[in-house]
Amino acid sequence: MFDIIKSILWIAVILVLAYFVMNYYGYRINMDYFSYSQKQCEEKITECTNAVFHKGIDNADKCNFNCVNPQLIIKKTK
Repeated sequence: MFDIIKSILWIAVILVLAYFVMNYYGYRINMDYFSYSQKQCEEKITECTNAVFHKGIDNADKCNFNCVNPQLIIKKTK
């Protein structure tokens, strides 16, 4: 049990250090990306669902479920 708590603490310390190091080198984490991306991804899934219902399963190959763009999560500040 002690090892699990110690591991969680080490991971938390590493994440906090990584955050400050990224800020030092001019990068920042876009916290609003996930709420915006969720809405955008839900719209894509709704459109794909409607297309599958209307045109059949053959059209499902054209659906793009890649909703996360890692280049927009971490941005370089100017």
